[in-house]
Amino acid sequence: MIQERPFDILSKSTGKQVLIRLKGGVSIRGTLTSFDAHMNVVIESAEELEGGDLKAKLGTILLRGGNIIYVSPV
Repeated sequence: MIQERPFDILSKSTGKQVLIRLKGGVSIRGTLTSFDAHMNVVIESAEELEGGDLKAKLGTILLRGGNIIYVSPV
């Protein structure tokens, strides 16, 4: 069994749609365009979700790694 490291999964998800959960319960969906060693991420076509439904279209955003609870490929 090959174990993937967290940055391996982020690298594979670059250019693809991801779901990100932030502290405070906010969920963001969009295309992961880049990330750094602090897990700061840039998301394009970002949308804020509430209960799985679209709440707001945000465009291109930068999320600070310290606020991210998880990143999930969609």
